[in-house]
Amino acid sequence: MVSPLADGEERVIEGALRPKRLDDFVGQPRVREQLNLLLRSALRRGRPPDHVLLSGPPGLGKTTIAMIIAAELGAPLRPTSGPAIERAGDLAAVLSTLQEGEVLFIDEIHRLARPAEEMLYLAMEDFRVDIIVGKGPGATAIPLDIAPFTLVGATTRAGLLPAPLRDRFGFTGHLDLYQPEELGVIVRRSAGLLGVKIEDGGVDELARRSRGTPRIANRLLRRVRDYAEVRADGVVTKELTRTALELYEVDELGLDRLDRAVLDALIRRFGGGPVGLSTLAVAVGEEAETVEVVAEPFLVRHGMLARTPRGRVATRAGWEHLGLTPPASLDLPGTLFD
Repeated sequence: MVSPLADGEERVIEGALRPKRLDDFVGQPRVREQLNLLLRSALRRGRPPDHVLLSGPPGLGKTTIAMIIAAELGAPLRPTSGPAIERAGDLAAVLSTLQEGEVLFIDEIHRLARPAEEMLYLAMEDFRVDIIVGKGPGATAIPLDIAPFTLVGATTRAGLLPAPLRDRFGFTGHLDLYQPEELGVIVRRSAGLLGVKIEDGGVDELARRSRGTPRIANRLLRRVRDYAEVRADGVVTKELTRTALELYEVDELGLDRLDRAVLDALIRRFGGGPVGLSTLAVAVGEEAETVEVVAEPFLVRHGMLARTPRGRVATRAGWEHLGLTPPASLDLPGTLFD
């Protein structure tokens, strides 16, 4: 329910709720202002802007910003993803068909195959790719010029990008989690587009439980709308929002079933840790990647779980959130080996 990742069906719904212009984009004021300067300068010069790298947790609007960049430039958008480009030939096929000024969007760019990544270096700098024809000693490199374009790369793990690729981006923007006030604006806008009647109390409650992520806010809004239409008069109030989110197992801080299961297993079964990620994942019946990507980041940000060299450890806040008394050892200073 509160996973920041989206499936195919949800992406279709998100498309209808996405803002189309930079002025309509809510939140990220620093990145928005910097991008505005970058795009206006490029339009005045009549040339494509520098390549753009967007990083940050999933669900914060990286794809939306890529679409806005294309719209502001009045250029077509060519979307693809790192895992979809398995060979250098796949990337060459995409690059060779780009029109001048077109925006190429590569989602999860840190997952590009190494040969494609090395081809991208030359394409970003010199707008040229070398096609290798033949094998062995008789192989020949044929240079192929491509039209000037703007690459927009999005990544949830900027640290996995190799330095040569990261350095070729002229602009790097990091998206931070949203404040409840910003999420409230997004919830009101989405409610208007979906035709949902919502009171201020309902807006505040949804914004507070959305983990700082617009995708989660929109998802919770749709689930609360369903509850209001089936079991009430269709108006989303504060009390109705609380009742609906209790049904969907989303608590006051935005923790869902998986988050509480991770905390519960860590504290009740393993005494608060330390415990390894794979062991913790088996204990809650989930894949280790799901626990690491979906549950852990939010628990760490809220100080309920800590990552240590020996494994995951529950903090005092984690014990207290489950209504348990933390052991006195939590207040003792750590040793050299903790």
